Amino acid sequence: MSTGTALAVDPHVVTCTLTPRFEAVRTARDFARTALQRWDLGELFDDVALVASELVTNALRHAIGACPTTVDDHDFPTQPTPEGRLPIRISLVHRAPQVVCAVSDPSSLGPVAREADFVAESGRGLHLVDSFSRSWGWHPLGGGKVVWALFEAEESLRAAPAAEFGGRHRRSA
Repeated sequence: MSTGTALAVDPHVVTCTLTPRFEAVRTARDFARTALQRWDLGELFDDVALVASELVTNALRHAIGACPTTVDDHDFPTQPTPEGRLPIRISLVHRAPQVVCAVSDPSSLGPVAREADFVAESGRGLHLVDSFSRSWGWHPLGGGKVVWALFEAEESLRAAPAAEFGGRHRRSA
């Protein structure tokens, strides 16, 4: 369950702060569904929801530990702390014809795609993000990082090969 959803001054930028619990993944998907429907972009929901689920799961696992249910809600920020520690937030930005899904968390360590192991129970999330988005990357923030994925809202652009847009994965410096 979210701690609150904020609609920015710009109706094409929405953000939701998430609690550090497994239910946050469902909240992120519900949040994405609502935003995409408001923007009349429901056809993107499956891809955006899958990527949002993976990014929030990674934030829960790696930014706050392997067992987010053991984290005390009072110890985990829902607002930036004076020390600069960030909460987990999901943001969606719509700038036609693109939608960006971004998840920020308090860890400054960047995501690392592991070698694909189709027998392992985990480790394929970033491969899914790469497969279902146009491109993705991450950027360090003071007190954390943001991991983002870009989606094309127009069918003709979504069908174009990723190579035409300069690659699939970038890290911002």
